[in-house]
Amino acid sequence: MKVGLIQYNPIWEDKKANQRKLEGFLKNRAKDTSLLIFPEMSLTGFTMSSQKYAEDLNGETTHFFQTLARKYECHVISGLIESATPLPFNSLIHVLPNGTLSTKYRKMHTIPVYDENIHYQNGAAPAFTSIGDFTYGLSICFDLRFPELYRSYLDQNVTAFINIANWPAVRSHHWESLLRARAIENQCYMIGVNRVGQGNGITYRGGSVVFDPLGEQLCHCSDKEGLFNTELEIDLVTETRRSFPVLDSRTIKR
Repeated sequence: MKVGLIQYNPIWEDKKANQRKLEGFLKNRAKDTSLLIFPEMSLTGFTMSSQKYAEDLNGETTHFFQTLARKYECHVISGLIESATPLPFNSLIHVLPNGTLSTKYRKMHTIPVYDENIHYQNGAAPAFTSIGDFTYGLSICFDLRFPELYRSYLDQNVTAFINIANWPAVRSHHWESLLRARAIENQCYMIGVNRVGQGNGITYRGGSVVFDPLGEQLCHCSDKEGLFNTELEIDLVTETRRSFPVLDSRTIKR
């Protein structure tokens, strides 16, 4: 499966400008890609103006990514601010190649350091989705620090994880270490898609990356904007788990 990681510098809180930027950015670059993955809060940046930029799942952001999915005939994973009471959710959506909204995931762990927990409510449940031969466990940014979320996905026979993020440069070394750990401990592919640039006084260094089930780095995006492609092979997950069946030795299970 060919997966494209979109690492870019969104224009702060400007959905229309970011739509134009991404359309130009992807032009003639997304050919033959099975799955395109965008960073957290894909069209706004990591804003705490949650009520101002919230929208329902039939809103502007979803429509934009549905258009991209149909245009490039591929699956799309992206982020948006989802309207809800009493507070919005920091959400992820999966759009099918025909434009149908397949799955949503609401970030379960909002980060107190940036007051996200004041402006967004926590999601209540994990979510997974299937694309081709793979079943993907979904997560957003700060979720990465909670290994029990990823472990819970094994009950659903997940073979890859996705984390979309606005992960600050000051903790870049945590980003890479935690992504690699999630891959190794669960014998899954681990895909992390981060942004670059600055937003609301926070610097982002990118570092979008894919680790295979052995923890080997397949793709690393440094600190530049770009569409970075990599290939995932389901047979590698199957063989890794067969040849070194560490997951069968778990003594603490849900």
